[in-house]
Parts: sequence; C-alpha cells; structure tokens
Amino acid sequence: MSVVAVGTVAFDSIETPFGSADRILGGSAVYVALSGRFLHEDFGVVAVVGNDFPDSYLNLLSERGIDLTGLEVKPDGKTFAWEGRYHFDLNERDTLATHLNVLTGFEPNVPDRYKRQSIVCLGNLDPGVQQSVVSQVVDPAYIVLDTMNFWIDNTPDQLKRTLTLADCLIINDSEARQLSGESNLIRSARVIRDMGPSTIVIKKGEHGALLFTEEGVFSVPAYPLEDIHDPTGAGDSFMGGFVGSLARSRDFSVESLKRAVVFGSAVASFCVEAFGPDRLLEISRSDVELRAEAFRGLSEIPSLTYQLSD
Repeated sequence: MSVVAVGTVAFDSIETPFGSADRILGGSAVYVALSGRFLHEDFGVVAVVGNDFPDSYLNLLSERGIDLTGLEVKPDGKTFAWEGRYHFDLNERDTLATHLNVLTGFEPNVPDRYKRQSIVCLGNLDPGVQQSVVSQVVDPAYIVLDTMNFWIDNTPDQLKRTLTLADCLIINDSEARQLSGESNLIRSARVIRDMGPSTIVIKKGEHGALLFTEEGVFSVPAYPLEDIHDPTGAGDSFMGGFVGSLARSRDFSVESLKRAVVFGSAVASFCVEAFGPDRLLEISRSDVELRAEAFRGLSEIPSLTYQLSD
C-alpha cells in the first residue's frame, strides 16, 4: 500500500526562546513523509518548489526512500517560504512573513501509481486544491485531511465540500472549536463527523490527542519532554506517523486507528526536540517503536479493586 503526501515543500525561518534557524527544510509534505517512513516504506510527495531549492535537500529526501516523482520544480519560480516566532508558551506563535511564491496557482499532479489503493494525505492547502487531488484519485484506500483556521474563516463552503470527501480529519483543538462552533470538544467532534469524515483526531498539544470514531472516544496523553526546541512540523509529523501506521497494518479498523494515534504521538514527540526535521533525521524505526511502547506505561490504569493486607 502506497502513501502520498500532498502539501508543501518549503523553507522555514524560525525563532523560539531557545534559538533560531534560517531557511531550513520544511513544509507539510516533508514532515509527513519523513515521519511516516519510520513505519512504512512506500511514501511519495506531491508538491512544488522553485529554482532556489537546493539539490542537497532533494538528495536528503531521496536517500530516505521518499518518491519525488510528484515534486514539480519550477525553473522560473521561488520556493514557498514561511517565517515565524514562537513565544515562551510554545503554543503561541506569530507569523512574521509568508512568501507563497510557486505555491500561487499550484495545480497538483498525482502520479499514476498513487491513484489506486493509496492512502492520500491532504496537507494544509486551499480546499479547492485538495478537491482537485481527490478528483485525480480513482480508488483511494483512505483519505486523511488537514486544514487550518485560515481556510475555516475564508473558504468555509469549499472546506465543507472537501470534508465530504475525507475519511479522517486531523486538526487541533482551537480549529475544531472554530469549525464546529462548539466550545466543548466532544460536541465539536460530533458536529464535524456529521459534515463527512467518519473519524476525527483532535490534537491538544502538550495535553495529548483525542480520537473520535463511531465506537466512541479514545484518548492518548502527550509524551512528557524536558527539552522542547521547535514545535514546527509536529502536527504534520503526527499525521505521518498516523498514516504510516495505517499503511503498515493495511487495516482501518478502530483498533488500528487507536494504534495509529499512538504512533503519531510518538513521532511528533521526537520532532519537537530539535529545529526543523533534524531530530527526525537522527532517529530510527526502533526509537519510534520504543517510544510508542512507553505510552502503555503513561496510560496504564492499575486495578481498581482494593486488596486489603492482613
């Protein structure tokens, strides 16, 4: 089973209270593919870059087995770039600049090998662009969707049409409240599921993640970390681990979805330990599996029956 990540390949310039990095490799498709590769080998990206995108970054992705057939290089354009500054509370950030560049007018072209029985990851893009991707896929195995507050505010009708095409929506808690108009996340998930996707994952940052299916709610805590350097890409890394787990199991049952949330949380916890994707480039599948296994200890509930000693 193949997985294709449709999104951005970008330059990120990041400031946090713990340091900074300038024009490093970033973008949703990059984080999804790098993260998902720990769990499943067949990953490709559909994105666009400009003539300023270095060969060293292309080689880095290729060397990790990521299929770049769907990556368009525009010889007369510049690569999408984002600049942001995080506050001491890393849940808060300011966007300093967004340079759309080649992303303006981007028309994704899905390679033939991903049009049947692939997991399709629709990264954070214009909902109309996401719909154009789905229209190219004849027989998808599963469609996972991401979005953000900008599209919720500015293209609500288009987004609602896209939601009807998705099997699963992954968003954060503030976006869930905004999209649903409900302050309570349980009610929010019910409202959003009525819009189309049968499965909703709501990420809550340092408070973990919630999975909503027809069988109910499943909760996973966040992995406790002492050193968090850069949360950029954590949400996309979650998606990568999530879909990588599903592709590895070839199963979309509720039990498989629960397992996928754990692996998504595990990979995302590594992502924030360094700037950009650096930490993802250092670790191995066994590191991810060990951290995912640690979630059992974080979540294990002891027996609720009291044993009285003599």
